[in-house]
Amino acid sequence: MTSPDELARRLEAIVEELDDLSFELLHDAASSGAGARPAADRTVAQARRAVEKAAALLRTLE
Repeated sequence: MTSPDELARRLEAIVEELDDLSFELLHDAASSGAGARPAADRTVAQARRAVEKAAALLRTLE
């Protein structure tokens, strides 16, 4: 059985991957001359917050 701590660590790794994805999206948008934040980045940011909250909730089980 996977412990809450292990799941929280895995989710925190996903948060880092989502940060990387967000950076790539913003970099690509800036490189292409976009004048606004891409909609995909907003979605990634929302997913990041949700995963971060899930990790924090699992940490309370310790």
